[in-house]
Amino acid sequence: MTLELSKVSFASDYMEGAHPVILQRLFETNLEKTAGYGCDEYSESARSKIRKACAAPAADIFFLVGGTQTNATVIDAMLRPYQGVIAARTGHISVHEAGAVESGGHKVLELEPENPVDGKLSAAQVAACLDGFWQDENHDHMVMPGMVYISQPTEYGTLYSLEELTALSRVCRKAGIPLYMDGARLAYALACGANDVTLPDIARLCDAFYIGGTKCGALFGEAVVFPKHDTVPHFFTIVKQHGALVAKGRITGLQFDTLFTDGLYNEIGRSALLAADRIRAALNEKGYRQAFPAPTNQIFLLLTKEKAAKLQEKVELSFWENSGEDHVVLRICTSWATRPEDVEQLISML
Repeated sequence: MTLELSKVSFASDYMEGAHPVILQRLFETNLEKTAGYGCDEYSESARSKIRKACAAPAADIFFLVGGTQTNATVIDAMLRPYQGVIAARTGHISVHEAGAVESGGHKVLELEPENPVDGKLSAAQVAACLDGFWQDENHDHMVMPGMVYISQPTEYGTLYSLEELTALSRVCRKAGIPLYMDGARLAYALACGANDVTLPDIARLCDAFYIGGTKCGALFGEAVVFPKHDTVPHFFTIVKQHGALVAKGRITGLQFDTLFTDGLYNEIGRSALLAADRIRAALNEKGYRQAFPAPTNQIFLLLTKEKAAKLQEKVELSFWENSGEDHVVLRICTSWATRPEDVEQLISML
């Protein structure tokens, strides 16, 4: 019996299991008995390391299961029942979370990005949205903007600069509403050569954010950070209510303790960026057109439907969107686990 070899895959950055160092630590501690729900020594160690990395000694840190649960839980916890969350129309909570935020009773107040190929909100846009609400004589009958959601990197693989993030933070704080950052792919943003935003910057400018694990080397899990202590009282209970609390919490905590030991989180990001940059260089050499100028671990190819179909016979890529009648956008995504030989195999197929 001959097994058919699977195609090389660049479909996403959560296709593999976990970094070998994490698996080794999970194996070594497998039969230990610890307290549940993140009340264990490994989770506490992870919290201490994350606080240090963020230069936020008073931060509250919670470990949740996955990105959608994290976004839905944090947004629900930080909004009043009559409030909604401002987000880019292209944002993850707007497009790829099956209405999870709305199912929790909060409207996503979508804004069209000023630049259609970068997926970012500007401070001016958010200020105009807030001003428009309060200047409307019917605002008591409307959904009140209660917080702002962004991601770093964005869905289009682009980055908020320190200047842009500072301006957004200023607008939010003037309005008295929180700024929340989705960091599902944060390792790849931090490692990018085009990035000038650090973890301490994020902790200083955002009221809540999460450090992605699922797409950045962990089996699963995200680390929610509230830089200011008691930003959301009883958040532990809210996490439980939303079904996002892991009973075997030490497994999540141990993974983040490992990711934040000896710079592993940064190392993971750098390896994915090196692979992506090698692919980008090859695409340029071969005359391919990129739909969005993304500098991180996501690459968006604009192809004819015929060319896309032929390429997908050889390599697994993600369909992103149609572009006109004859073209599609396919996404190439590298990860912490992308091997140089996979990169070269992909390049040979282009």
